[in-house]
Amino acid sequence: MADVIKLLPDHVANQIAAGEVVQRPASVVKELLENAIDAEATLIKLIVKDGGKTLIQVVDNGKGMSGPDARLTFERHATSKISSASDLFNLRTKGFRGEALASIAAIAHVDMQTRISNEELGTHIKIEGSKVISQEVVATPVGTSISVKNLFFNIPARRNFLKSNQVELRHIMDEFHRVALVHPSIAFHLFNNGSEIFNLSHTGPRQRITHVFGSKMEERLVPVDEETDVVRISGFVTKPEFAKKSRGEQFFFANDRFIKSPYLHHAVVAAFEGLIKTDTLPGYFLHLQVDPKTIDINIHPTKTEVKFDDEHTLYAILRSTIKHSLGQFNVAPILDFERDSNLDTPYAYQGKEAIIPKITVDASFNPFDSSASKKAEPRFSGKKSTEGWENLYKGLENLDSGPPVSSYEIESDTEIQSSLYSENEWVQEKGFTFQLQRKYLVSTVKSGLLVIHQNRAHERVLFEKFLGEITVEKGLGQQLLFPLDVSFTPSERTLLKEIHDSLVNVGFVFENLEQETVKVTAVPAILSESKIGMVLDHLIAGYKEGLREDVFSQAEILAKELAKNLAIKTGESLDEDSQMALVNDLFACKEPTLSPTLKKTYTILYESDLDKRLL
Repeated sequence: MADVIKLLPDHVANQIAAGEVVQRPASVVKELLENAIDAEATLIKLIVKDGGKTLIQVVDNGKGMSGPDARLTFERHATSKISSASDLFNLRTKGFRGEALASIAAIAHVDMQTRISNEELGTHIKIEGSKVISQEVVATPVGTSISVKNLFFNIPARRNFLKSNQVELRHIMDEFHRVALVHPSIAFHLFNNGSEIFNLSHTGPRQRITHVFGSKMEERLVPVDEETDVVRISGFVTKPEFAKKSRGEQFFFANDRFIKSPYLHHAVVAAFEGLIKTDTLPGYFLHLQVDPKTIDINIHPTKTEVKFDDEHTLYAILRSTIKHSLGQFNVAPILDFERDSNLDTPYAYQGKEAIIPKITVDASFNPFDSSASKKAEPRFSGKKSTEGWENLYKGLENLDSGPPVSSYEIESDTEIQSSLYSENEWVQEKGFTFQLQRKYLVSTVKSGLLVIHQNRAHERVLFEKFLGEITVEKGLGQQLLFPLDVSFTPSERTLLKEIHDSLVNVGFVFENLEQETVKVTAVPAILSESKIGMVLDHLIAGYKEGLREDVFSQAEILAKELAKNLAIKTGESLDEDSQMALVNDLFACKEPTLSPTLKKTYTILYESDLDKRLL
């Protein structure tokens, strides 16, 4: 039998390794930014074009590399971070496996210029598909500038699986946030297609969060700080009233590295138990500093999943630390048995001064003057006057006393029953609905009782309405008398631009999309002005979550989010006309049986079901 096992060629092996390291342009951004941080850079610029498909460039002012090092860095498993196996258990740098640049160079055109401080000239290297095209001396500043062009140029199948430019840019911004938040002492700049999105200067942790997520985050943050023998915990959590139904502002950093940990996330949610609703999530930016020997960051190619030696202790410390911070800053309710609540000043009177009563004296009054005492009448008298009581009955004698009691007729039981039955017959013919517990609409059909869930039914009606406006015909918006200013973060504005055309089709009109404060001049007619900001926040967050599912189209995601936020809620009272309109609109839908979230909108209680219950 002939030998069947053979070594793979280098270019094939490099492409296989690239598949583990580089899934999309955001993966390249993560690796290049981490290399710049390991090079001790204090200023890092990230430049992307077309969502990173055409160009990803990272420029830093770090230590740079010599000519031989610059050439060797593109070889597999070439690294300066470790020298022996024992170093894997004492890692303090971002990258260490030496596969990033080799994997990137295998599937893209790479152009790198670098220089170290003690040399006058630097090195310029060009690589295409793992092949070195040229290496020459060049005049360049101290540091490194690396450009990755035409990603996946030699793997067309992988390139076809990339999403739109806006979606890929959103993933790049997610990676940018994860790196920028944990390194506030480093200045970061992000440019997309020639326009600047972020300009983050050297700041502290709190200021870095507000610069990334907008000034509105300043009032929402509660500091967390605790140091034990096991872990040092620092950072911030958001106040309970700002908890959201979607993810997006949850960040864990272990030894200055972004990580994902459902177990520790559960600890944070447990600390907020009783303070937030069960279907909402708190925001947090938490830094964990542990002994490098007690953490394994090499269990996944992306290094975002880690393993701690003693997760149970870490869980308990994290939960108690957050609870302590919430109580310390008067965010969580506390019990004080020494305080008398009866002595609290009502809110309406806080800050008001006491009013001193004024006394008025009649200087001319003389108690010994008999004439004055006769003129003065007492304000209150203990004797009640009965004068004129006869006037109360004046005119009553002319009133008609009415028919005698014997002339009144009393309706019999048979007449009442016949009246109810006739009314029921009218119900069958004319149609009838009533609201039950402000949650269900009950109506009659030939086969029994129709019970409709009002919230789900209205969601189905609005979903099909908005979906038609987005995809087929443009809906009409209601012009606002006074434009409303709504603040968005740079990442939220990126999402808003992505869905702008669809929102315009349903009636929204925006101005100043390039600025932090966006003007809203028109909204759908069904949306009240007081809910505009809340609906837009939920819409952007829901759209971001929907993209992560990667199942529905943009139109379906937006129509579903709009329907969920604008539909009639459980507990709202509806008049008879609104009830009938909702029933008619529901059964005019293409799919009246299910809500957009695939839950039943109605059920029918048949006569046979009622007979069984009454046996």
